[in-house]
Amino acid sequence: MTETGTGTGTGTGVETGQAAQKAGKAARTQGGGRFRWGIAGVLGVGTFVNYIDRVNLSVAAPAIMRDFDISASQMGLLSSAFLWTYAMLQLPVGSVIDRIGVTWVNRVAAFLWTVASFASAAAGGLGLLLVSRLLLGVGEAPTIPAGWKSIGQWFPKHERGTATAVFDGCAKLSNVIGIPVMAFLVTVYSWHAAFVFTGVLSAVYLAVWWLMYLTPKQARAKGRLSEAEFEHIRAGGGDDEESATAGGGSLRGMGHLLRRRKTWGLALGYASYTYSYYVLLTWLPAYLEKQFGVNLLQGGFYAMLPWLAAVLAQFLVGGILMDRWLRRTHDTTRVRRTVLVLSLLASMAVTGAAYAESVGVALVYLSVGAAGLAISVPAGSSIVALIAPEGYAGTLGGIVNFTANLLGIAAPIVTGMVVDATGSFAGAFIVTGAVLLGGIVCYTAVLGRIERMPAPAS
Repeated sequence: MTETGTGTGTGTGVETGQAAQKAGKAARTQGGGRFRWGIAGVLGVGTFVNYIDRVNLSVAAPAIMRDFDISASQMGLLSSAFLWTYAMLQLPVGSVIDRIGVTWVNRVAAFLWTVASFASAAAGGLGLLLVSRLLLGVGEAPTIPAGWKSIGQWFPKHERGTATAVFDGCAKLSNVIGIPVMAFLVTVYSWHAAFVFTGVLSAVYLAVWWLMYLTPKQARAKGRLSEAEFEHIRAGGGDDEESATAGGGSLRGMGHLLRRRKTWGLALGYASYTYSYYVLLTWLPAYLEKQFGVNLLQGGFYAMLPWLAAVLAQFLVGGILMDRWLRRTHDTTRVRRTVLVLSLLASMAVTGAAYAESVGVALVYLSVGAAGLAISVPAGSSIVALIAPEGYAGTLGGIVNFTANLLGIAAPIVTGMVVDATGSFAGAFIVTGAVLLGGIVCYTAVLGRIERMPAPAS
């Protein structure tokens, strides 16, 4: 009896210890909580407001052109003005983010883009509207590199596709919701009302960011992030925000990254997406109006459909399915490269819109193209945190977004010039297809294997 009792007692202790270990492992596997996904939501709301701020001009473009009596080429210049300051600041802002962190940079940024929205609403001429768009570019410059850096800190590698899909998918969602809302405001009230609306949204988001955003260590210290979830993030490769802030932000580090082939493969590949995205973002309502004679409200509804396809495709394919494939294979290069090539090939469907003879056929081509573009974003932008040296995700993100937006600046200008020269959007969509083909080459042959680059020598 004694022997049996002793054996049972010992077995119970071992089993209890094993059960505790299994429970701890299960908690780590499940993430030990969901606070990180709330942070993804805060980041997503930021991109939603950012892109509402951008799409309002594209919807208001026909009314502004009539009010100010300007040509398509002049409207293209106005549409690209946001990108002048936005792109120019990407290199310095990435280093600033690495130096002082995401939190305060985005607080200042949200304040600036709020001011820019209200200034646009008050514009009585082309001059103030141009200045307001330049200021908007300053305010929104940190959004993307800060978001990429934050995702690198808050998520393990195998969850970054889904987190990025939430972050960037909200940009596409802004088109689904924003285009019809902006069209309604412009039609019923005036184009000024669209900018008042985005100004109010921006002010609300400034309060949300100020009150809710924390780094992982801050959240753990305040008791909002469980120890199990913190361990889950760190064990999966989440970046340490303190070492990142201390390590980055130097001109030497920027020069080091600019000399790496991987930097240019990623930057030029992402640039092909950005160019194509801005063609659709800035000209889609005007294309539908000019090519098929639809009015603004109809155009707002029709333009919503490709972006709805983009949101669904990005979250389901670029997020959930890609992350599941990564968890199963652990082959970062093969998974992301395959997704990038196939999604950019699908994006080339936008060239079909050049020959569409009805609005229905055009929307099919545009929806497939927009979905392909959306899927490419989680696969492409999540590479920043995977290949950046420790502490340089913000700097690399700034380089990538700077390069991408240099090409993005050309998108509305080239499109407007082609429309003025030919009276059609066909040539503009063909140029877009050629840019996407170049992006595939950069993501594969130039980028090479997806692995962390060495840090600059001490």
